[in-house]
Amino acid sequence: MTVTQSKHASGAGAAPDEDAAPAARPGAAMARRFGLQLAGYATLLAIWSMCSLVVFTEYVLPAPWTVAAEMWHLAADGTAFVQFGSSIVKIALGFAIGTAFGVPLGLLMGRVRYQKYFWQQPLLVLGNVPGLAFAVFALILFGIGAIGPIVVVAFVALPYVALNVAQGVEEVDTKLIDMSAVYGIGRAEIVKSVFLPSVMPFLFAALRYGFAMAWKVEALTEVFGGRSGIGFMIRQSYQEFSVAGVLAWTGFFVIFILLIERVFLAGLERRFFAWRGGR
Repeated sequence: MTVTQSKHASGAGAAPDEDAAPAARPGAAMARRFGLQLAGYATLLAIWSMCSLVVFTEYVLPAPWTVAAEMWHLAADGTAFVQFGSSIVKIALGFAIGTAFGVPLGLLMGRVRYQKYFWQQPLLVLGNVPGLAFAVFALILFGIGAIGPIVVVAFVALPYVALNVAQGVEEVDTKLIDMSAVYGIGRAEIVKSVFLPSVMPFLFAALRYGFAMAWKVEALTEVFGGRSGIGFMIRQSYQEFSVAGVLAWTGFFVIFILLIERVFLAGLERRFFAWRGGR
C-alpha cells in the first residue's frame, strides 16, 4: 500500500513537470535566439576590430570604440537628434503623401479590373527605379532643399502602398460579402468586419517595406541635395575626411531603422492583428 501510494504520489508530482515542460520550451527558444543574435553582433564587431587593427589603419577604418565615442559626442551635444528630426519630418510628409494617393489608387485597382491593367505596369516600373536615379532627378528638378527628399519619398511609397492594397482588395472573400448582404448587415459593418481584416495585413506589409526603402532613398537624396538631415551629415563628414563621422551617422541610421521596424511597426502590427491569435 505504501509503495502504491508513493507511486501515485510520485506520478502526481511528475504530472505538473510534464505539463510545465512544453511551457518552458518557448522561453528557452527565445533565450537561445537572443543569444545567437548577440553572438552574431559580437562576431561582426570582432571582424570589424580585426580589420581596423590588422588589415587597415585607424584613419582608413576606425575601430568600433572610436565610432562609438563619436556617436556619443554627437548625441551628447544634440546634433544627432536635430538632424534625425529633420529627416523624420521629411520622411513623414513624403510617406503621408504617397499613402494618401496610394490607398485610393489601390482600392480602385482592386475593385475595377481595367484600372488594374492601366496602373499596374507603370507602378511596377516606378517601384523598380533605382534610388540613385530618384536622388539625381530630385537634385535636377528641385535643387538643394527639403522639397526633393519629400517628393522622392512620396514616389517611393506610392507603388508599395497601391500594389499591396490592390492585392488585399482582391483577396477579400466575395462570398462573405454576399452572405453579409443577405443577412442584412450594413455596409459600414461589412467594411469593418470583412473588408478591413483582409486589406490591413497587406497595407502593413506595404508600410514596413515601403518605409525601409523610403528611408534609404531619402538619406541618399539628402547626400546629393540636402541642407540638413542624416544624409547631409554623412556628406559633410565625408567632405571633412572624417571616416569616424561617416560610420557614426551610419550607425545612427541602422539603430533608428531597427527601432522603427522591430519596436514601433512590429508593435503596431501585433496590436492591430491580435485577433489572429499570434498566427
